[in-house]
Amino acid sequence: MQDTHDESLSPSGEQGLPAGASLYAAFLCILFGANAVAIKFSLAGLGMYTNAGLRFIVASVAVILWARFTGRMLAISWIRIRQLIPLGIIFAAQLAFFYAGLVKTTASHCTLISNLLPFVVMVLAHFFIPGDRISLKKTSGLILGFTGVLVLLSDSVMLSGDVLVGDMLVLLAVLVWGCNAVYSKRIIKDFQPFQITLYPMLMSVPFFVLGMLLFDDPMVRHVDTPVIASMFYQTFVTASFGMVAWSSMIKRYGATAVHSFVFIMPVSGVFFSIVLLDEPLTINLVASIVLVTAGLVVLNRKRRRIAVVAIEQPIRSDKEQSSFPNHGGEV
Repeated sequence: MQDTHDESLSPSGEQGLPAGASLYAAFLCILFGANAVAIKFSLAGLGMYTNAGLRFIVASVAVILWARFTGRMLAISWIRIRQLIPLGIIFAAQLAFFYAGLVKTTASHCTLISNLLPFVVMVLAHFFIPGDRISLKKTSGLILGFTGVLVLLSDSVMLSGDVLVGDMLVLLAVLVWGCNAVYSKRIIKDFQPFQITLYPMLMSVPFFVLGMLLFDDPMVRHVDTPVIASMFYQTFVTASFGMVAWSSMIKRYGATAVHSFVFIMPVSGVFFSIVLLDEPLTINLVASIVLVTAGLVVLNRKRRRIAVVAIEQPIRSDKEQSSFPNHGGEV
């Protein structure tokens, strides 16, 4: 989810990735795709606000340490902070809806619905970002993606009352997430990429702490190896290592080449949901995977102007904005 200038070539001038870099990009997308599964494991032992609060407190510290170690500037002016306050509030809201939805729905449903983000941002950017227009190719991808989610929502085998409510909450989170991405795109030029990721995380922490005190009863149900491992995964593997690794790939090869692998995320998320969580594989789920993945392929294939693809995280340009992906079904 990116800027509208021509980014068809990577910084090095190549249109594709070397074999090793391609495997690495695919590996990162597999990791991001499994993130909703990791959150589902941790929700079994922790309240949803406790989970989110702990995750982003630790992730924020990790990003700060990384910024210090790499010599990046952490301090920003009060004017810039005021620009980020709405983003922090939006970020907290999208996470609240996302975690509330994931408590009720399955990780596979969450992953597929979350991968609507590029399509949502594409529509919003058409109206709110000057020059970011919807092309025929983008429309084709949009139709495929939303059709995939409609097929998923019509899955009578899976959709109990709670699952349907959960799906709607995750969809609401994606809509709010899209607003986050478009607003980020409007202000990104004034920030370094990690700043616009770090500060909203920090600003969201008080909301999660308040939520855990008021609504998580209990905050901690149990702590065992799966809970600890899943918290480590979503905090360090995706939010910390993933951020740095993805940022490095974008800087070296360009957003166009790297984002051509995002179609792997929904496939990875559904695969690990079935294997690790024993979620059922239905005909509707298979059809949804095919449609959403095809939509992402169409949207990202040989792009001259890149659509926004923001993770747990906002949009960036080829040099700045696309540093952080949609982490495979997690906000």
